[in-house]
Amino acid sequence: MLLLLLFLLLSPQGCSARYDPTWESLDSRPLPTWFDEVKFGIFIHWGVFSVPSFGSEWFWWYWQKEKRQPYVKFMETNYPPGFSYEDFGPLFTAEFFDANQWADILKASGAKYVVLTSKHHEGFTLWGSKYSWNWNAVNVGPKRDIVAELATSIRNRTDLHFGLYHSLFEWFNPLFLYDASNVFKTRQFPTAKSLPELYEIVTKYQPEILWSDGDGNAPDTYWNSTGFLAWLYNDSPVRDTVVTNDRWGVGSICKHGGYYTCSDRYNPGHLLPHKWENCMTIDKWSWGYRRNTQLSDYLTIEELVKQLVETVSCGGNLLMNIGPTHDGRIDVIFQERLRQMGDWLRVNGEAIYGTKPWRTQNDTVTPGVWYTFKPKEETVYAIFLNWPISGTLILGDPKTIIGETQVKLIGHKGQLKWVSLGEKGMTVAVPQLTPNQLPCQWGWTLQLTNVK
Repeated sequence: MLLLLLFLLLSPQGCSARYDPTWESLDSRPLPTWFDEVKFGIFIHWGVFSVPSFGSEWFWWYWQKEKRQPYVKFMETNYPPGFSYEDFGPLFTAEFFDANQWADILKASGAKYVVLTSKHHEGFTLWGSKYSWNWNAVNVGPKRDIVAELATSIRNRTDLHFGLYHSLFEWFNPLFLYDASNVFKTRQFPTAKSLPELYEIVTKYQPEILWSDGDGNAPDTYWNSTGFLAWLYNDSPVRDTVVTNDRWGVGSICKHGGYYTCSDRYNPGHLLPHKWENCMTIDKWSWGYRRNTQLSDYLTIEELVKQLVETVSCGGNLLMNIGPTHDGRIDVIFQERLRQMGDWLRVNGEAIYGTKPWRTQNDTVTPGVWYTFKPKEETVYAIFLNWPISGTLILGDPKTIIGETQVKLIGHKGQLKWVSLGEKGMTVAVPQLTPNQLPCQWGWTLQLTNVK
């Protein structure tokens, strides 16, 4: 018995399954349960691109590589001849960055996880990476470890899970360009830069989400993605809790990895067989902050609530992006949207957090009605985005049980009256309320118990 106990303690199999560096093995790893339960997260795109804050976080590429006219003209008009993208580095000052304030704003949004861009395609790391000499936030610009500060504040002040985005490739890194010129038959860049950075951030900051991006048109074999993920799942300090996405090389997106992102702003509108995430932006056109935005460029809170409800009903998580300013502020319009989402979730959160997709996702009779489900409580939630002027809401999918079915409007006291339509569903009488009496402003939830 003692020998058996020692074997179990010493054997890797004694703790959890071991994964081989193959997609077949890695894809068999169950997604940690916490990710499906939380439903809603905040993406933060912040870096040197926040200094020009013009057009897009792809500023460097559009200006220097594609030479798009608006970007070229912007630089010619506002900066001296010979000004390089690297010259923006010292101007990424972050003097107003307050990690505690950020943590409080994120908590107020109702989000349950956050993903910070530790490094975008420009190669600038928000931590003092040993592998990004003099092109990181500790050596240049803020002279601060942004990742460490935010991780500490998130963990000390909130219940959010902390995650990190990391770009595999870098647009203008000489090592990557050399490998690309060799059709990725050489592997100088991942060996010297990208992979060491990944091991570094996982070991140092222990993120619970690792959001990979930017394959640079190279296959996963070039990036040694399966080898890295085998270490991540088997031996890393976050092996039991970490969640990964699907962007690990050409051909892996929507096929391999943890959960699927499939494309930016992915919202299929129907149930998928695999856990997925809708990563999208409050600013319709950019992930990074833009000084040249118009009010119409931002999604309204009604549109954001609709995105959340549709996504969760179809089994996805919503990852909603904000872009801070170069000096470290979360712009007030982003703050307003985040707090509005938090206000909505304080009322309707039970229909979002910890739910599962129901047998149907949206109502077959009334547009703008989406369903979620809690199996243990046997509760169905009907989230309707338009308040019925008629005073009645027809639901074509729930089948009532006479004498047992109960209907409540979340945030409003008392039971609602309803009439069975047999196999055609039910009609619910919504209460006559003034705008000030409504439980919330941008979408409402019926709690249905004992329905089929």
